[in-house]
Amino acid sequence: MSQFIKPRPPKGFRDFLPRTMRRRRYVIDCITEIFERFGFEPLDTPILELRETLFGKYGEDAEQLIFSAQHGRSASEPLAMRYDLTVPLARVVAQHESQLSLPFKRYHIAPVFRGERPQRGRYREFYQCDADIVGVAGVMADAEIVIMMQRILSRLGFPQFVIKINHRRLLTAIGAFSGLPAAQLPDLYRSVDKFDKLGAEGVRADLAARGIAEDAISRMMDLLSAHTPGAASLDQIENALGMGENGLDELRELADLLAAANVPAEHYDFDFTMARGLGYYTGPIFETSISQPNLGSITGGGRYDNLIGMFRRQSLPTTGTSFGIERIIDLLDELDLYPAGLGGTVVQALVTVFGADTRRESLRIADALRKAGINAELHLEARKLGRQIAYADRKGIPLVTIAGSDEINLGVVKLRRLADRREQVVKLADIGEAAQALLMDS
Repeated sequence: MSQFIKPRPPKGFRDFLPRTMRRRRYVIDCITEIFERFGFEPLDTPILELRETLFGKYGEDAEQLIFSAQHGRSASEPLAMRYDLTVPLARVVAQHESQLSLPFKRYHIAPVFRGERPQRGRYREFYQCDADIVGVAGVMADAEIVIMMQRILSRLGFPQFVIKINHRRLLTAIGAFSGLPAAQLPDLYRSVDKFDKLGAEGVRADLAARGIAEDAISRMMDLLSAHTPGAASLDQIENALGMGENGLDELRELADLLAAANVPAEHYDFDFTMARGLGYYTGPIFETSISQPNLGSITGGGRYDNLIGMFRRQSLPTTGTSFGIERIIDLLDELDLYPAGLGGTVVQALVTVFGADTRRESLRIADALRKAGINAELHLEARKLGRQIAYADRKGIPLVTIAGSDEINLGVVKLRRLADRREQVVKLADIGEAAQALLMDS
């Protein structure tokens, strides 16, 4: 006898049973609906990419989490599992640009893989939902992304959320204002990106540990920590830095466009401590988190105009966002924001089977229901009627069809709604319409 193997997935990977899958599909369907309403087209790419495709794009900290995926025969072609959906997009655009029309608006919903330390809301395999606009340099594209983010989070029913907005050039300007050498700017991004976790004093200590001078840290922290809600914060930072080439003009334009699109002011804010740690961002950056309960950011993105240039001779301006499906689902669970009954079954009607002499009629009933657009499960064993009804009740199936010898001789089918035991006797030709009425009236 072979040795017993304890059934379990690897750490950070999960199975999704039917009830959970229904909820996941609900979230993905809601997001897909808004993506397509904004004119984004679907795209998919392989789970595995060439190692050279992924490395050198994300920054030092992120690339430590990339999974290698090597096979003996592919040793001459090193592979890695995709870390996100953004770098694969850049490769696709460079490889297939003759088949694409610019601006290219795409969405991509698929699993990505990271060597994280597994914890609540953080997994090694998880789904991302990305939407990006390739080929538009103006702030109008950034505004479209933020507007869409707000519409999706509202569609999912989150009562309170804030999309935080910053600009990578503004962070660079703050570093220059503080006297930070250009070579230390990546250290600034890495430290400031931890502001939510470490707080002001923790970031100050982290900057010092990276060898940044104390006077530069003090000037920097004075700017980063000062904050006035809304667009007024742009005036505050302009008084210190002036306009110049620091991204403030783009943030002001972005604020005007969001107001024109009727994005509620309480749903976005300009936050100069938000850095987005990935190394490829070049312009406006966005991130959304919900403080209660605090599971970290649930969306993130921004403008990355140079990334596609790593795969073609001339780059293309690009901006986009990514939704963290796993954290969104955890929040919807905790806040109980799903529609009523979503966690049940996809089956709407159970077709009972009395015995060998009624199987053919049961098959006809199931076929008639399915042709009427009703999800019908045919009971595959001839058990006592009470046990079949108990099975439907236990599974949450709302309707049961009953067709024994008496009903078959009369040419009818009995429909029973389990919630209130209401019954209706109909002809087989009318069963679809009658079942739909009972389902809608329940």
